[in-house]
Amino acid sequence: MQRRPLVVSTFILSALVAASGVWAQAYPNKPVKLQVPFAPGGTTDIVARVISDAMGKALGQSVVVENKAGGGGVIGANETAKSTPDGYSLGMATVSTVAANPAINAKIPYNSLTDFTPIINVAATPNVIAVHPSFPAKDYKSFVAELKKNPGQHSYASSGTGGIGHLQMELYKNLAGVFVTHIPYRGAGPALNDTVAGQVPIIFDNMPSALPFIQANKLVAIAVAAPQRLSQLPQVPTFKEVGLEPVNRMAFYGIYGPKGLPKDVVDKVNAAVRKALEDPSVRKRIEDTGSIIIGNTPEQFAEQMKAEYAVYKQVVETAKLKLD
Repeated sequence: MQRRPLVVSTFILSALVAASGVWAQAYPNKPVKLQVPFAPGGTTDIVARVISDAMGKALGQSVVVENKAGGGGVIGANETAKSTPDGYSLGMATVSTVAANPAINAKIPYNSLTDFTPIINVAATPNVIAVHPSFPAKDYKSFVAELKKNPGQHSYASSGTGGIGHLQMELYKNLAGVFVTHIPYRGAGPALNDTVAGQVPIIFDNMPSALPFIQANKLVAIAVAAPQRLSQLPQVPTFKEVGLEPVNRMAFYGIYGPKGLPKDVVDKVNAAVRKALEDPSVRKRIEDTGSIIIGNTPEQFAEQMKAEYAVYKQVVETAKLKLD
């Protein structure tokens, strides 16, 4: 009689352990949201949509891309940071949202180093200064000459105040000794559209979104931020070549979740993205944009996020950059 409750308790405990194991293995049992903190059409959106289908197949559930633009990526990133840490609300992590914007804006409503769970860096991509064909300069030397000849008479578009396009262009202006007026947009897509339409003459954009317009002669590439000249644009110099190596930094496009994301969920999402990146068609679509496949570990991506923040914080302090 005295041993009976012990047998029952052991049975219940075993059942609970088994149930918890089944629950963990069941993730995901409904669609997963992948939030893009910018408007449709920009590079972050492109990479998210390229990876989402193959990632969903690996997870066994749909991965639904949602756009939440505003504040140079801050509004969407903050929504990801404040979401429930169950793996069903993930976000696209960019240099703008985890490094550039937090480095320049003290009012960011999240801590980019503590309020997220890094999962994987999907890809890195060069950035490019490009101009509308009507702009009086078509190469780097004449571009600088035009800006110095007419200070303040030209403007440039960016994905938003505090975004990587804004911060890199401000760094460029400081180092090159030129002045161009900043026109912030609610994402790279709208900024790019207005530059292609000729409403703004200059843009500092990511290569994947700008390249089709450059190849169609609707934009003219002036200089690229890349380790070396790109095969797609062999005539365009890197910033290092023109003596401005600090500007020569690529952007990254990763996936993260809110802080406290369970390790098993992190591992499962990381494995799904890695599996997606093994698909030749996925790799080709990303690499055709000029991007480089990364696909690293959560720990490696965490270190990259910290390193980028440190770099842009130093840029802000050294150049004494402030929000518009």
